[in-house]
Amino acid sequence: MRIFSHSALMKVHALLAVFMLPVAVMFFVTGALYTWGIKGGYETTVHELQLKNPLQNELEELVNLAERELSKRNLTPPTGQAKIKAIGDSFKLEWSGSSMDVSIATTPQPLVAELEIKHTSWHRRFVQLHKAKGGDLFKVYAATLATALLLLLITGFIMAWRMPQLRKLTLTTTVLGIAVFIAMVLSS
Repeated sequence: MRIFSHSALMKVHALLAVFMLPVAVMFFVTGALYTWGIKGGYETTVHELQLKNPLQNELEELVNLAERELSKRNLTPPTGQAKIKAIGDSFKLEWSGSSMDVSIATTPQPLVAELEIKHTSWHRRFVQLHKAKGGDLFKVYAATLATALLLLLITGFIMAWRMPQLRKLTLTTTVLGIAVFIAMVLSS
């Protein structure tokens, strides 16, 4: 008896597929819509910050300022990674997450900064999760989906290969798939 009988492979294949279906649909839909420029929207508010000292191009300092300002507004910080973006001779903090994006930018007045808070729409939230702007737990979930998809493809290949009437078609299709992959990579 084989370690993985045809029946066991089918069961693993089916259960994995139905368990991962909700997150797979989210990735498929957001990816397809994003391709056509449908990204969801934001509700944006802008606040003027009075500073004691001019902003410095230091990530930790800017993140601390953002956290303090968000705390004053009873908001939790974004779930993604913060970064500094250069804008000509100036700079700004950009910090995005699944439910909110925050930026702090310099202004022509050295002791005034601009805080922009962008709350995501429900569709934009899914797009942000697709773009890995969620928390660590969702990132693990997304990596689990990638692993599950690979296992689905492998178990599907094994099941097809084990069926004598599909073996030649499976081999031909695999070779064709590899050739199309190489052609697409070389043509891009």
